[in-house]
Amino acid sequence: MLDLIISGKTRLKLLLKFFLAPEISGHLRGLAEEFGESTNSIRLELNRFEQGGLLLSCMEQNRKVFRANKNHPLFSDLTAILRKHVGLDHLVEEHLDRIGNVTHAYLTGDMAVGRDSKCIELLLVGEEINMENLQRLTAKVEKLINRKIHTIILTSAEAKNQIVGKKDNWKIWGN
Repeated sequence: MLDLIISGKTRLKLLLKFFLAPEISGHLRGLAEEFGESTNSIRLELNRFEQGGLLLSCMEQNRKVFRANKNHPLFSDLTAILRKHVGLDHLVEEHLDRIGNVTHAYLTGDMAVGRDSKCIELLLVGEEINMENLQRLTAKVEKLINRKIHTIILTSAEAKNQIVGKKDNWKIWGN
């Protein structure tokens, strides 16, 4: 639906890249390769976003590297809109409380690095997760958002032993 409002595939891809995972950075050639698009189309959009203050840039090893400007007045609004676009709002805000004592939810896979995907991959940490509720709610949300949802569930103890090098930008819910 967002593609009806935002003209241009490249523009939408860049918004998803930088505002779904705001800790992620990217440079022109890497983004062009990742998106399978010309450097010229990527450059035009990056320049527009930088001129508008949505992206910040710095030089790293002879490359201009871009990242989301978290201090921009529209940052939180854009992030919320993009989460709605991919369906994270339905999943997290409306349903995690209904499946048990979920203490943390981490976004993993392609979306964790800002790539749009037809599959949302989640790591849930908690105790006494109701698997029937999880399966029922997952099926309901999948129909609403037209995406598959894959979940991995760990207890708090398992998470302490198995989550190594977790990234704060993966975290989408919890303390």
